[in-house]
Amino acid sequence: MNEKPVSISANRPGLEMTIAWADGHTSIYPFALLRAACPCAQCRGGHENMKSEPDPAVFQVQLEDSPATRMVTVKATGAYGITIVWEDAHDYGIYNWHYLRALCPCPACRTIRPA
Repeated sequence: MNEKPVSISANRPGLEMTIAWADGHTSIYPFALLRAACPCAQCRGGHENMKSEPDPAVFQVQLEDSPATRMVTVKATGAYGITIVWEDAHDYGIYNWHYLRALCPCPACRTIRPA
């Protein structure tokens, strides 16, 4: 699996972000999933709970449309990931390529990494 994106786009009205990966796979992330899976220490409950893989429980979290799940912008973070700025001003999580690929919610990826 190639964990480098070739394009990233955000569909704000549709509340989803799409990443096309170098290996040809495309991941479509609902904004609510991205927010539920925020990898920052604050959202994870401390540095001791931060992991390179998303917590499988994030796939069961149901967040309603709110400023917390509305994306303002996406910023590159070095050559290894992105930071998402949310409408509620939260922008602490660095989503690295490996983490985002492991977070892909498509059925094929969920079979490889069951929730």
